[in-house]
Amino acid sequence: MEKWHLMTIVVLIGLTVRWTVSLNSYSGAGKPPMFGDYEAQRHWQEITFNLPVKQWYFNSSDNNLQYWGLDYPPLTAYHSLLCAYVAEFINPDWIALHTSHGYESQAHKLFMRTTVLIADLLIYIPAVVLYSCCLKEISTKKKCFSLQIANVLCILLYPGLILIDYGHFQYNSVSLGFALWGVLGVSCDWDLLGSLAFCLAINYKQMELYHSLPFFCFLLGKCFKKGLKGKGFVLLIKLACTVVASFILCWLPFCTETEQTLQVLRRLFPVDRGLFEDKVANIWCSFSIFLKIKDIWPHHFQIIISFCFTFLSLLPACIKLTLQPSSKGFRFTLVSCALSFFLFSFQVHEKSILLVSLPVCLVLSEIPFMSTWFLLVSTFSMLPLLLKDGLLMPLVVTTMAFFIACATSFSIFEKTSEEELQLKSFSLSVRKYLPYFTFLSRIIQYLFLVSVITMVLLTLMTVTLDPPQKLPDLFSVLVCFVSCLHFLFFLVYFNIIIMWDSKGGRNQKKIN
Repeated sequence: MEKWHLMTIVVLIGLTVRWTVSLNSYSGAGKPPMFGDYEAQRHWQEITFNLPVKQWYFNSSDNNLQYWGLDYPPLTAYHSLLCAYVAEFINPDWIALHTSHGYESQAHKLFMRTTVLIADLLIYIPAVVLYSCCLKEISTKKKCFSLQIANVLCILLYPGLILIDYGHFQYNSVSLGFALWGVLGVSCDWDLLGSLAFCLAINYKQMELYHSLPFFCFLLGKCFKKGLKGKGFVLLIKLACTVVASFILCWLPFCTETEQTLQVLRRLFPVDRGLFEDKVANIWCSFSIFLKIKDIWPHHFQIIISFCFTFLSLLPACIKLTLQPSSKGFRFTLVSCALSFFLFSFQVHEKSILLVSLPVCLVLSEIPFMSTWFLLVSTFSMLPLLLKDGLLMPLVVTTMAFFIACATSFSIFEKTSEEELQLKSFSLSVRKYLPYFTFLSRIIQYLFLVSVITMVLLTLMTVTLDPPQKLPDLFSVLVCFVSCLHFLFFLVYFNIIIMWDSKGGRNQKKIN
């Protein structure tokens, strides 16, 4: 009973932080004519409520796609429609066709913030709690219980997701929550339920494709392990039926006509926008500082190069997961693949780093030092966006709270040995050729110190100094470039863990 009392307190702390952040500004507040993501979410409620389903994704006099046209999968549209019914009951002016554009009021802000909180309570937070309670450590019950509480606290205090959903304004907790239910399902051998949950995640936000290959490879590896001439083949058929049925149910209203389906797909994958739009901490945006690749390379070549780099960077981890499926390998491959997509794929947004942050949160108790470091960098990478939304104070407070929670809960500075960083196997391999290679953990500690100092200085410079007139985006570009260098380092690090893990997670914390 004491366990659940403490768990309730931890969840209430997470909810309090979320609601406190929601009292601040949001994306596009008081900034006509387009406003921001807050208006986009409100506008989708307006469109889905007032127009027939077949017109949701098409341009018309009642649905100007240039004004926040719907560009997420059907499940997002259904969620918007559900919220719209509640909004219409409270105040029809909030979703009135045309006349509600740019609607702003304290009552409406309260309603919109509440919809995010309810989605969090129903989907994301229960998944976090259940996942953390399924972590089994080969240790005393007391220590295992402490690990669960610490895990829930730190995951719920991750500032990146809080600041985007409750500050900037989005519903990332829905898709990430479904994905987490999927991770929990397939890790506990509830493969059909896990597949169903992940299909819901993809049908809510298409960016969940970042996680699709690890799910596919892990489940395919399970089928191979069971034998494709026996139980493995039966499982494969069941999984295929589950995925197909899930997609058919979600897409049914949009599958009546070919043009209808194609139009939805065009909205979901807008390749015409180019390699990247806003400044984002990936390879293409960072490399364009030195070479304007968007102007030099043809559009179709940009797509090919992006695909090749993404595919090649995630291939080794996916192959190993297929051949040696394990819960630990699955979690780390989720990190590696999502990071590869973020760094190399086509048309990435800065908020997409949250898709990498979720699986990093799942390995927080296994490599607390490196996970905490990554999650700090991921929040820092969104600095220009958060400053634009007037969220500096929430950013500073939530980041400090998260860092203190991780440092005290996991004693991260005491867990920087090669064993704790899960680099022992790699170091032993290197020492066969370089016997004096005994300073890896010390190098990582120094890099962390330099990293934190750099992020703090860049934040202070961005906030206090005016950029040169000839370089108005100087600080934003520096934030993106520095973050990109960090992410490349973490991509190498996580792939080293995956490729040098010969035991498949044996004698490690795992999902039972």
